[in-house]
Amino acid sequence: MKKSLFAAALLLAASIPAYAVDVPELKADFQEFGVLPEGVYMGEAMGVAINSKGHVFVFSRSNTSGDIFRSIAAQLFEFDHEGKFVREIGRNLYGFGFAHTVRVDKDDNIWTTDKGTDMVVKFGPDGRVKMVFGRKQEAADFPTGPIERVTPPRAPSPAGFRQVTDVAWDPEGNTYVSDGYINSRIAKFDTDGNYVTSFGEPGSGPGQLNTPHTIAGDAKGLIYVGDRGNGRIQVFDRDGKLVRIMTGANDVSLPKVFHPIRQPPPPGAVVTNHTVSPGSPWGICITPANAKGEQFLYTADSYPGRIYKMTLEGKVLGTIGTGGRTIGHFGDVHSIACESENVIYAAEELNWRVQKITIHP
Repeated sequence: MKKSLFAAALLLAASIPAYAVDVPELKADFQEFGVLPEGVYMGEAMGVAINSKGHVFVFSRSNTSGDIFRSIAAQLFEFDHEGKFVREIGRNLYGFGFAHTVRVDKDDNIWTTDKGTDMVVKFGPDGRVKMVFGRKQEAADFPTGPIERVTPPRAPSPAGFRQVTDVAWDPEGNTYVSDGYINSRIAKFDTDGNYVTSFGEPGSGPGQLNTPHTIAGDAKGLIYVGDRGNGRIQVFDRDGKLVRIMTGANDVSLPKVFHPIRQPPPPGAVVTNHTVSPGSPWGICITPANAKGEQFLYTADSYPGRIYKMTLEGKVLGTIGTGGRTIGHFGDVHSIACESENVIYAAEELNWRVQKITIHP
């Protein structure tokens, strides 16, 4: 088993990246989105989501920073469609520690995933807590501190998380949680929050995961998992059966000129983790169906710092932007929200902002 996994890892390292495919750069307009009240600041913008009314939610590593057993680095902001500040949700919430993502379901419930507390929290549209998943380490416990990674990994508890990353749903309302940096698996819960099953395990083979960092569901009930450490998107059915693996973004030719903020491993290095490889998915979103019933997937990488538009089958249709610090460039797009096929929002970890991107049809 160990030999086969090692061989799969070598194969993956040899096949990514190729940089051979030329695709068009999509023309787009960019604007920094969201105006906070005086004296309130955006930190690392980790999550972004949009509800049915066009309101935009941003989960930020702002407020105070430090050990989650004392201070916290997570604030959830709501803006209207024009970027006017509406409210802060969950201020000083027990489940907030180190923000990771925010998502909004079909009923306009707001869901946060917190890497620091290992908790997923469901808020109603009114901002009140409706359901919680997972449990953080208690300040009174001994010892407390960051979760240790061990080899081989410890078996996950059915409904507990270790550095959780994201959440998605199928058309029936079942919830899928990407559990994330340590467990590298997907946990499924029913509409009442009851644990159903788990699929995926640490590794680089088909169906195995290396930091499932982002997750989304399509109208047919397929679950798209951004398998960031393996540099690919894996697609599963609602029972956890692998449907296909998408690596098209890995092969797109590098821009002639770009200025990424985060740098990849040096040439010649043995790469077994593709977090900073071209095309490796940091954040994904799937668009609502257009008039033809089509949906598209957007995914973002850290290096060279682009957003890719793809079909749900994995064909890359075009790219948006490159790495950098000015508007129209990106510094680790950690999350994407799809308002429509041609309007998306990108939350940037390193540039501390959200950009609204209007793509020319």
